[in-house]
Amino acid sequence: MKNIKGLSLLSLLAVLSLLPSTLFAQWNLDGRRNVVTTAVPFLMITPDSRAGALGDAGVALPTDANAIHWNPAKLAFAEDNVGFTLSYVPWLKALVPDINLSYLSGYTRIDDMSAFGASLRYFSLGDITFTNDYGEFLGDFRPYELAVDGAYARKLSETFSLGLALRLIYSNLAGNTPLSNGTETKPGIAFAGDISAYWKPEPAQLDGKQLDIGVGANISNLGSKVTYTVETDRDFIPMNLKIGSYFNLHIDDYNEIAFIFDLNKLLVPTSPIYDPDSLTAEGFRILAGKNPDVPVMQGLFQSFSDAPGGFKEELREINPAFGIEYWYDRMVAARAGYFYEHETKGNRQYVTLGIGLKYNILNLDVSYLIPTNNKTASQTSPLENTVRFTLLFNIGQKD
Repeated sequence: MKNIKGLSLLSLLAVLSLLPSTLFAQWNLDGRRNVVTTAVPFLMITPDSRAGALGDAGVALPTDANAIHWNPAKLAFAEDNVGFTLSYVPWLKALVPDINLSYLSGYTRIDDMSAFGASLRYFSLGDITFTNDYGEFLGDFRPYELAVDGAYARKLSETFSLGLALRLIYSNLAGNTPLSNGTETKPGIAFAGDISAYWKPEPAQLDGKQLDIGVGANISNLGSKVTYTVETDRDFIPMNLKIGSYFNLHIDDYNEIAFIFDLNKLLVPTSPIYDPDSLTAEGFRILAGKNPDVPVMQGLFQSFSDAPGGFKEELREINPAFGIEYWYDRMVAARAGYFYEHETKGNRQYVTLGIGLKYNILNLDVSYLIPTNNKTASQTSPLENTVRFTLLFNIGQKD
């Protein structure tokens, strides 16, 4: 059980910002560390073990029930009539023992050209005891966040599809417990959507062997800002761009090896550098960068050019991820991957490993994460020993 004393808005945000990209955040006026942060970062946690074992790359992976998270457009290419999956992730075990993410997702084909899917994501932050500034007990609470999705995908041709997802986000971090200054709190609610595309051409030939190809893109969490108080200040949710590719080589009748590569970028404003000696009624004067307090769509477009360090810093906000997947007889899989985030932008750097077993309609996937940034991080990575478990069911292969 965790104890929060003297609850304040910063306390809320500290609980909120459990995604690793904020755990290493340090703000220096020279801009050496300038992590892009958002509200409800649980939306960016990889829920499934297959992509989790491939360095968190999955926007172009072949279709399964986890496609709603990675790229809803892939649902139109589903090979089975019905699929659903259940994943469980004990999260940040190096910090606390009772934080976890659960994910339930499924789809059904409508016809040969389209499919519908839905998912539920539930993020539990464990038990917290609230006290006031004098240490007096205010109550126990179990903060949680959830997102409910509906998705639709349709082929525009035999090789190309588009997808749309709509999302309700609910974040209850304080259970209406007032802040230390008396400000009332409330659950944060936001609405968002995803726009995605997927290209799956006819298999190519490489040295006489079949090569499957997939290319995907997804702009996710396009939606409203969120607030936890009655005040007008609102925070961006993690609008995000993913693009990626997938190449699977059929070595022979029993062996296949695939290579997966993704690029990821948050589409929210980067914090500027302020002049600490220039406080006015309008706030601090900006020395470099742009004002982050802007409407949603302006913030999205601004995110490509607002880093105070210029183009060099913008490039640092792009996170590459890649993975390798080997299948034997489409029954046993071995996976490995790597994810990189620049040390000034969060310093998440890790190797991932995993295995997959397939029997009849059932898939069992497990992944494990190994941080590689401990030499450059100021503390041991809270991602250490992250394990994911996924059960996936595919029913009724289409004709």
